[in-house]
Amino acid sequence: MSLSLRIEHLSIRAGLTLLVRDISLTLTAGTPLTLLGESGSGKSLVMHAIMGSLPDGLQAHGQIWLQLPGQPAQELLRLPAAQRQALWGRTLALLPQEPWLALDPTMTVRQQVQEVHQQVRGLSAAQARQQALDNLQNVALHDAVVSQPPVAERYPFQLSGGMCQRVAIAMADAAGGQVLLADEPTKGLDEALRDSVAQQLLREAAGQRLLLTITHDLQLAQQLGGVIGVMRGGELLEVTQAQQLLQQPRHDYSRRLLQADPGRWPVRQPSWTDTGGQLLEGRGLSKYMGGRCLFSGLHLRLQPGQITAITGPSGCGKTTLGNILLGLLPADQGQVIRTSGLTSLQLQKLYQDPPSAFAPHLTLAQGFNDLQRRHGFSDKELAVLLERLGLHPSLLQRLPAAISGGELQRMALARALLLKPRLLLADEATSRLDPVSQQQVMLLLGDLCAEQGLALLLVSHDQALVARMADQVVSLEAHGVTA
Repeated sequence: MSLSLRIEHLSIRAGLTLLVRDISLTLTAGTPLTLLGESGSGKSLVMHAIMGSLPDGLQAHGQIWLQLPGQPAQELLRLPAAQRQALWGRTLALLPQEPWLALDPTMTVRQQVQEVHQQVRGLSAAQARQQALDNLQNVALHDAVVSQPPVAERYPFQLSGGMCQRVAIAMADAAGGQVLLADEPTKGLDEALRDSVAQQLLREAAGQRLLLTITHDLQLAQQLGGVIGVMRGGELLEVTQAQQLLQQPRHDYSRRLLQADPGRWPVRQPSWTDTGGQLLEGRGLSKYMGGRCLFSGLHLRLQPGQITAITGPSGCGKTTLGNILLGLLPADQGQVIRTSGLTSLQLQKLYQDPPSAFAPHLTLAQGFNDLQRRHGFSDKELAVLLERLGLHPSLLQRLPAAISGGELQRMALARALLLKPRLLLADEATSRLDPVSQQQVMLLLGDLCAEQGLALLLVSHDQALVARMADQVVSLEAHGVTA
């Protein structure tokens, strides 16, 4: 029998609540399968049901048959936990949605990839070290210039979000499992790196591995080809060949999903006028890290109601520049000048990795209640904002890990907006959102810029989104800045 994985009538429950309903899919070698759909639709739950890593309190029902060459088929949901976990890495390789949670903060990235080769593949320390460096090279985590310490010898906190994402890809590749489960493998990556990851995933599929990818990136789905399924509200709406779905989708929601791609948005009409006023100004800003220049001699001015985008390749210093403007990091040269009366509370940041911004053992309701007691916003304000962000109030009763990455990203945005900031640094604010939710969130932010004079500092790799939303663009390139 050839390698395959067959999902039959899979349902996932949280107590009496049905989260995923009657999913049936088949993965075959050489044919990538990609799941699209709105945040919270259950895509990642399907993947974790295959892996055997569903969060506590969730139960999977149905059947998942794994057929390995030359072996009897195994029904994964019936296997004891120890036997499921014995498949991790060796047979089932998971590329998680949140690399910030998956990486060990006490180990360098080279050590973490090397450990996979030693523990899973049984290589010697010397062999594993060289293989790890090769894996990191394959995802472009090498130094274009001499830097200290080298990228491979840095810890996760010393890397950008996109670089951490690439470390997770290198670790999944090192594991060499026959089934590769990739959850949002290109979020936080620029277009060149996205294309590189797509080619790497296609090589894996062509090498007689099963590939299941979850993504909001329609360009990635198109590049992978194969078969695409669309999910919404825990249901599988349609499954068909990639070219057919992307050109002639059958379901209304599938059509909405494609129409909401940023490349099809109308260009936003600016709601601000250059009156000479400003909230904040950066003069002659320069920053060096690891012996290399991120940017030098940068000048920019942020005005009320204005959307400013910071773009550039992964690891070029976009988040660093935003942190300097907010006063979270010092500049090596230059100065940041704030308008009189602008307080630290009025400068808010939406973090690139939402799990890092929430207490993991507190429900979202407890966190918002603490915020409400301190800052005095009303229940109605929270309810209205959640509705505008497309979030159901019942999500507040869950822990951060019990909702999707896209839902948690919007919860983080709600928390920041409740403080009525005058300047918001939104670091990859929509990277975890499906196109429909992404458009909804960006329209809301545009409305707030017009209604409240919010100045939005948008860090993004999405050139189509930037072209349609930004009033001014700061492009960071290697060793310099272009305006």
